[in-house]
Amino acid sequence: MKKLKIVVYAISKNESKFVDRWVDSMQEADQIIVLDTGSKDNTVEKLQKRNVSVYQRKINPWRFDVARNVSLDLVPMDTDICVCTDLDEIFEKGWRKQLEKDWQKKKPTRMKYLYHWKLKSDDTPVLSFYADKIHTRKNYRWKYPVHEILITNQKEKVATTKIVLKHYPDTSKSRGSYLPLLELSVKEDPNNDRNLHYLGREYMFYQKWDQCIETLHQHLNCQNATWKDERAASMRFLARAYYQKGYLEEAELWFRNATKEAPYLREAYVELGQFYFSENEYEKAYPVLKQALQITTDPKTYIHEEFAWNDEFYDLLSLTSFYTKHYQEAVEYVQKAIEKNPHNSRYQTNLELMKPYRKEV
Repeated sequence: MKKLKIVVYAISKNESKFVDRWVDSMQEADQIIVLDTGSKDNTVEKLQKRNVSVYQRKINPWRFDVARNVSLDLVPMDTDICVCTDLDEIFEKGWRKQLEKDWQKKKPTRMKYLYHWKLKSDDTPVLSFYADKIHTRKNYRWKYPVHEILITNQKEKVATTKIVLKHYPDTSKSRGSYLPLLELSVKEDPNNDRNLHYLGREYMFYQKWDQCIETLHQHLNCQNATWKDERAASMRFLARAYYQKGYLEEAELWFRNATKEAPYLREAYVELGQFYFSENEYEKAYPVLKQALQITTDPKTYIHEEFAWNDEFYDLLSLTSFYTKHYQEAVEYVQKAIEKNPHNSRYQTNLELMKPYRKEV
């Protein structure tokens, strides 16, 4: 079996605290290449001490795709597999052997792998989805100023490998550049459904409700917007924006539209249930949340919302069950919430308050 040449490439800026952990993980590769875009700490020095090939260049105006492409250009042309990661990410030990095995067997041009984007303090995954930043050296380029993606002019063969990448982000870093870069992305490519969705979501994060509504409607009306999961998410975000503006009928309509668009996803049912609960319409909330409970498959996509799967969901189910006099269920669901989050004292209090009522069932 031919030995493959594997090169990890990345961009960095002021990430000194991640260097050693990242290099420890990536050193299974034949070479590690980093483009530093202007660190003012000792990131460059630490990388050099770890025998990383470090290059320095400021990207002005800043765009993630330009930086990624400059870093990719540094990768030797005889590389068999290019692995793009960030310094706040690590692979599980033994990743190279597994990647080589899967690559030799499936002979792809690009590989997908499980990406644990958010983890609990005990390393339990909270949000996982498939990423695809492993690729052949030729015919790939990065595109878009932010939320950049790999594009190619060749016929792709995408396969899945069993390796896992974990994300340990620096939460102190600002994402302030994302909004103007997303606005630029949409300006450059106004018919790109993905970027319209991201921009609408970003407006929602900034509580720019009118811009959020306008942009998400553009996404839903975009001819290329065919992925139902993402469409349903845009509908949920529209509902949130309308709710914040006090347009309750529109909010209910768009939450319901989201359940119809992707009835296999739990998130829309939970948000519709939350909406009814917030309006004290418990009889409407109860069947919607029970329907959400029937959805047990969590697709590995970035659309996942933690609140639909963790203790918050079971707390909402418990309270709704209690207010609709389903007392036995109320106790069972709060116990489930406690299992998922045993440190929440309110859940414990609710359990004690609810227990006597179940005798009436």
